[in-house]
Amino acid sequence: MFERFTRDARSTVTGAVAEAQRAGDATVTEEHLLLSLLALGTLDPLGVDRDAVAADLAAARRRGGMSRADQEALAGLGIDLSEIVSRVEESHGEGALSAPSARKRPGRTAFTPGAKKVLEQSLRIALGRKDRHISTLHLLLSLLSRPGTPAEVLTDHGVTYATAESGLAP
Repeated sequence: MFERFTRDARSTVTGAVAEAQRAGDATVTEEHLLLSLLALGTLDPLGVDRDAVAADLAAARRRGGMSRADQEALAGLGIDLSEIVSRVEESHGEGALSAPSARKRPGRTAFTPGAKKVLEQSLRIALGRKDRHISTLHLLLSLLSRPGTPAEVLTDHGVTYATAESGLAP
């Protein structure tokens, strides 16, 4: 499938691997793919503040990957997620709820099932649009079409499937 990727889309995938390695993570996640898209400037035409998006992704990771919807659901039950995070970090240090880094395999950084689904979905999107190659737009649309932190953070910054499609279409 990688041969169907444009040069920029390939750079995004290899950039995601570099993002994971830089963070000391053994696996590449959807968040790493989004960080790579940001680093390459893919979202710049949409007026996205790279630093703000990266900060929101880091905040979600600090909450153990819980989304804003999760936080609101817990609040409905009388549970203050911010308080829980604070207490856990008091006892175990900052970032204690961040997803633990899996054991690294020498020479290879694996993709999480979610990150693999993003790549597969980008192919489906490209085929659905009758595009010959998978571009960064297809990767972004795939991230936006899946539930989770990347789509939520992007939406918070005004990037929806429709705005990405109209603002970045060739």
